[in-house]
Amino acid sequence: MLYGREDEQAAVDGLLDGARAGRSGVLLFRGEAGIGKTALLDDAVVRAGQAFRVVRAAGVEYEAELPYAGLSLLLAPGLDRLGVLPGPQRRALETAFGLSDGSGPVDAPAALGPAADEGHTDERRADRLLVGLATLGLLAELATDRPLLCVMDDVQWLDRASLDALLLAARRFQAEGVALLLAARTGGASGPDEGLAERPLGLPERRLAGLSEADATRLLARRTGPGLPAATRDRLLAEAAGNPLALTELPVAAGSQAPAPGGLPLTSRLLIAFHGQVTGLPAATQTLLLVAATEEHGALDVVLPAAADLGVTPEHLAPAERCGLVAVTAERRIAFRHPLLRSAILQRAPHHQKVAAHHAVARALPDGDRRTWHLALAATAPDAGLADALERAAVRAERRGGHGGAAAYERAARLTPDRDGATRRLVLAAEAATEEGELARAEALADEAGARTDDALAHALLDQVRATAHFWRGAYPTAHRLLLDAAGTDIDPTYAARMLLQAFHAAWYAGEEPVAAVLDRLAVLPLAAGDPLAPLARHLPAAVLPALGRPAGPLPPVREAAEAARRAGAESPVDLVQLCGATLVLGRDEETAELAAELIAEARAKGTVGVMPTLQFFRAEAELFHGRHRDAELTATEGLGLARDTGQHQWVSQLTALLAYLAALDGRTDHCAELAAAALAATGPQTAAPAAGLAWARWALALLDLGQGRIGAAADRLHTLTTGPHRHHVSATRAVPDLVEAAIRLGTPERAAEPYERFARWTAAADRPWAEALRLRCQALLGPDELAEEAYRAALSRHEAAHRPFEQARTALLYGEWLRRTRRRTDARPHLRAALETFDRLAAHPWAARARTELSATGTPAPTPAAPTGTSPSPLTPQELQIARLAAQGLTNRDIAAQLFLSPRTVAHHLYKAYPKLDITSRTELPTTL
Repeated sequence: MLYGREDEQAAVDGLLDGARAGRSGVLLFRGEAGIGKTALLDDAVVRAGQAFRVVRAAGVEYEAELPYAGLSLLLAPGLDRLGVLPGPQRRALETAFGLSDGSGPVDAPAALGPAADEGHTDERRADRLLVGLATLGLLAELATDRPLLCVMDDVQWLDRASLDALLLAARRFQAEGVALLLAARTGGASGPDEGLAERPLGLPERRLAGLSEADATRLLARRTGPGLPAATRDRLLAEAAGNPLALTELPVAAGSQAPAPGGLPLTSRLLIAFHGQVTGLPAATQTLLLVAATEEHGALDVVLPAAADLGVTPEHLAPAERCGLVAVTAERRIAFRHPLLRSAILQRAPHHQKVAAHHAVARALPDGDRRTWHLALAATAPDAGLADALERAAVRAERRGGHGGAAAYERAARLTPDRDGATRRLVLAAEAATEEGELARAEALADEAGARTDDALAHALLDQVRATAHFWRGAYPTAHRLLLDAAGTDIDPTYAARMLLQAFHAAWYAGEEPVAAVLDRLAVLPLAAGDPLAPLARHLPAAVLPALGRPAGPLPPVREAAEAARRAGAESPVDLVQLCGATLVLGRDEETAELAAELIAEARAKGTVGVMPTLQFFRAEAELFHGRHRDAELTATEGLGLARDTGQHQWVSQLTALLAYLAALDGRTDHCAELAAAALAATGPQTAAPAAGLAWARWALALLDLGQGRIGAAADRLHTLTTGPHRHHVSATRAVPDLVEAAIRLGTPERAAEPYERFARWTAAADRPWAEALRLRCQALLGPDELAEEAYRAALSRHEAAHRPFEQARTALLYGEWLRRTRRRTDARPHLRAALETFDRLAAHPWAARARTELSATGTPAPTPAAPTGTSPSPLTPQELQIARLAAQGLTNRDIAAQLFLSPRTVAHHLYKAYPKLDITSRTELPTTL
């Protein structure tokens, strides 16, 4: 029976009721040791009853550095259902759990190399994302015949890879019928993530407080009976401060003498109380308990042989069972009465006894990473063989996409007898720490390794580690300088190329001059003709330098560069991502759209989803520029979800800002402002620099102002955008025509003069009809007035050669307004009417309102907004529309789920909601409806 937890039990009941109805949900309990978290989890299992399938596990301190240790325990009951998962997800989970090794055996030492660049770091995230998606899929599969209760205790000890997978699954829960309950200790728990105790995880949570005095008194009375003296009772209540475990254990330890108030912290007193209970047991029983605590899972098949190695027999477990300290479960595991009891046993044991226990457990385990870690924990001197085994464990951890590689490499370095070998492993540890997001640890390891070697490649790689840490903190100029210097050392050109490609990314946020400096170096890098990166090194300078007003070689179609890179052995799509972005810089939007769509499809098929947010951002930009606003919204929305799931704050910011721009187009004022604010706040926990989506967010807010008549505010935002340090960004370049319009309407054309001159040079370099149309529109606005009509007509003629309906309609609107102001109302009407029809079709409501007003001013009543048609914006949400489109193509729910990284039940749920919105009753009607 639980006392004083009625609110928490009601929350659990709500979660269980939702799962019974087919909905999924999650709840996290936080609180200090002994506050009742585990009791609530136990109570939830009882409340779920036989109607639920239950899977349960707990984090273990000694396994905090073993990738997916906790998740493998939790999902073990579902491993026979792996076959239902999409191929990439199944393979990722099998590799994570050690059921297969997709990369072959690990024999050779890990090689030094440029492994910390963002593209490959994104793919590490992608591997973890696939494991998280597989976790979601497997939990959904376990919930097919009845709802599922998934319980994870001691989350503070959970390895990072398992926690990431569970969090991702929880964020994507929708209609699977899964209830996920988590519990994490606060106050003194120092697991693999030092900040977990207080860090928000983005989940619904409840913090457990101490029991009220009345409930504490009732619990104490149940524990001690009616004969407890009042003075002792009052002391115990004061000492326990409402902590249920203290109310249960302190009376046992203290008898009638409670510990004095004002002494040690409560957790320490509880540990002492458990110490006392263990100390009274026979020495052999204490040894057996130490082995059970050391083995993490308490598996009898391991604990008993290990204990026998120390001269202890199974009979020595009985005294601990009789006093209720442990129990043997149906799964043949030794379960401690409370996790703090296990901690107390480990803390009280002398060092030599713990070393002996780790050795005994290692000898009882089969070969594998767990055995290696126990041997490492027992090691007291350098050991070359053990160091080699730890390095192999680190390589396997990296292949599984989990955290833990850095810890294994570092421990291997400490156990390596020779200096050079230890230094090499420190470099590997620094690179792995960077990929795992442990930036301070990476820099400390880099400094330690750098002080031990004069090797040029090692120093270059360590500078790359430092640069990556600076990049993720937003120190882009420092990252750029470090990478440029590293690439300039006497190292292999292929390594230098990867560093320069990463330097290009950093330079993009640092300014035009750093970008040009990187591209100049890349253009002359002596790469062999057959080097996989050579086509990229040639294409990027040719695509970007002309946009900066600098000379460059000829620019062939991007597809030629991509195909040449593939033929040379480039890793696709990872190595080809920057081609999409660079092609946009000089206005080759149609090439970007085509290549990005191809690479996204390839990424879906291969499961390399870490690069998808980047590719989807570039594709959404291209779709937006072509006037396919709904397609851009679908692409950006999916990319945003994946970016959030993989922790890619840069692309969370960029994609959110792009969605803000789309909201500005159709006049969703509040939504646009909310999205822009979210984009500017998406900087990551360790970043002090402005958000990556700053330029797009500024353009979004400026377009909103311009469309709603706030011309002064629009001009201010646009002038800052087009003259600031990010003026070379795609959004800033494309925003110049908006600045020209705002400046002219304000009567301050001089504010747009310099940006327009740069824009004119850019359009000449871009050599695209639509770009020339925009330049001519600007020219018409800037005057002189007697040349305006010729410029407007020329602009409209260029628009006809490129399907960009929104910009064509804006040119028609401005021309119609100019004609009306010159008293040529009859001539103005067809242009204003065409603009209005386009704006209505695109749901660009502010612009439609302006066109309608202008048309009415010509003396012709403006038509009312058209009724919704098949080309009008859909009543469906972006995810519903995306699912409905795939269903209309004939894909099954399982096929759609695999493509969109959802569960089949969630797909069915969205289709069920979409049908009434479309006024249909089955998927067979979708092809004629969408």
